[in-house]
Amino acid sequence: MCKKLGIVLLISMILLNLWNQPLLTQAEESFDTADVDEYVENYIEKNGLPGAAIVVVKDGKVLYEKGYGHDSNGKPLTAKSKIGIASGTKPFTAFAVLQLVDQGKIILDEPVVNYLPEITLDDPRWKQVTVRQLLSHTSGLPDPTIVSPANTLKDGVVRLKDWKLQSDPGEKYFYSNANYWTLAYLVEQISGLEFNDYLTQKVFQPLGMTDSISAVNSGDIVKELGIPRGYVTLYGTAIPWSELEKMFSGSGSIFTTASDLGKWLSMHTNEGKNKNGEPLLSRELLKESYSPQAGSEKYGLGWSLSSPNIKPARISHSGSISTFQSQQDIVPSSGYAVAVLLNSFTPTFEHAYEISSGIIQLTEGHAPELKAPTSKIIDLSLGIITLAYLILGVRGILRSKKWADKRKEHPAWRFYLRLLPQLIPVIGIGWLLFIVPTLKDNSSTMMDAFGLFPAAMIFLAIVFIIGFVLTILRVYYRISLNRN
Repeated sequence: MCKKLGIVLLISMILLNLWNQPLLTQAEESFDTADVDEYVENYIEKNGLPGAAIVVVKDGKVLYEKGYGHDSNGKPLTAKSKIGIASGTKPFTAFAVLQLVDQGKIILDEPVVNYLPEITLDDPRWKQVTVRQLLSHTSGLPDPTIVSPANTLKDGVVRLKDWKLQSDPGEKYFYSNANYWTLAYLVEQISGLEFNDYLTQKVFQPLGMTDSISAVNSGDIVKELGIPRGYVTLYGTAIPWSELEKMFSGSGSIFTTASDLGKWLSMHTNEGKNKNGEPLLSRELLKESYSPQAGSEKYGLGWSLSSPNIKPARISHSGSISTFQSQQDIVPSSGYAVAVLLNSFTPTFEHAYEISSGIIQLTEGHAPELKAPTSKIIDLSLGIITLAYLILGVRGILRSKKWADKRKEHPAWRFYLRLLPQLIPVIGIGWLLFIVPTLKDNSSTMMDAFGLFPAAMIFLAIVFIIGFVLTILRVYYRISLNRN
């Protein structure tokens, strides 16, 4: 009986092994580069994007890298084309800080003022803010849209002197670029190297990222670095545009290629080691960077953590500036990692995230859904509203004299009160277009504002022009008719 039972168990183990082997092989073979090409090409065409570059990594090795579409110079976009990764820079900045922690030069839970006493805030709680809290966006630093200009990293952190924290340190997660300006400055002061030089010498070069650079100011993109302009999307197409000028060192300053990001993600899926097997960061700190922190369940040390409803779970970071967009995803359960770089910006939809999610689905052996072009639908809907408003506005302009004549007997207060529906939007939009770009002497312009959401800005411009002309003509005819 025991002998028969042993034979049955042996046969069962053999059958189980044969059953599992094809499944493992199938999982490996489920990733088909032709499927990736078809998905990405269909996606960018359906959504009116000029181009994309992608890289897929597994267990420390690059499986596939490719570019699609074209840049603003009309050249094909390739895996070697430099594209801004915007806030995708933050994992690199955090990595640099953690390297210095590894060397014992920085302590994560030490107050940052112990290292940077020259940085002050108009808030006594600033003295409690630790390096860890800056890394995890739990410092309480705000992230204002409009700040005074800065041309150096030091100038950037000096701007904090009049700021106040929006929460107690360590209490809540508030995403703020200022956290990462401060961390980049910390790297400079502790290492003795300019932040960009540190990245080049301690991160890019050891990884073989020979086409990666970091800027201080976004204005350097075309003028200093010679990188082709990116695009903004409008009504399902894309328009070459100049980047909004700002100091973004440490928070959004890296321009790299899909090929180079493959080397970066290979290191992250190989226990922090480069292709030569040399560790750039200890496994303990690498793991800590992927772990939720006190006060934040959705952010580690430089990395975003996917919510429980996202399957498979990911360690990620997205990024966007006004003409570029990026997404980095690491999938611990499968060993895959994906990066997507776009040479365009769409304000109403994260295309880089969606493309990366589709590629991850392919790595899982599933066919990704090519969804409706949400951003195009939003833009075209706004376009229809804009056209309708323009037609009604022109009709109102042509009937201005008749409108004023009908109300010529009204007392002045009543007449001018009737102008408020046109005047209030004129004042509000005028403030947005003409006053906001001058606040705090910032370097933004009306054209920069337009590029942030072109379809919406066209609508607002039409509302402003129609309202302004209507108001002037109705007042003019009121005065003319009363004189007669």
